[in-house]
Amino acid sequence: MEQKRMTFKVTNEEGKEVECEVLFTFESDETKKNYMVYTDNTLDQDGNTKVYASTYNPDEEETTLLPIETEKEWKIIETILNEIQTEVKNSANADGEGE
Repeated sequence: MEQKRMTFKVTNEEGKEVECEVLFTFESDETKKNYMVYTDNTLDQDGNTKVYASTYNPDEEETTLLPIETEKEWKIIETILNEIQTEVKNSANADGEGE
């Protein structure tokens, strides 16, 4: 089964429209906020995909992305990203076993 990609467009600092892909969204029990983690599929200087995060209100008809306000929020997002990366690596290793 093919998973549908969720994408949206933003205008960057140069005024250029850029398509972003939503990686995942979640609600934090700790902060009671909703977060969206996304990428524009560009790479940093080390070759890693650039990933961004914002808060948003899922009940709004037109989504407005707002900045992450605290170090605590960044830690929550970082923890979830690390958990997902570990799951993906473990899944990839399990799929590769026995080959």
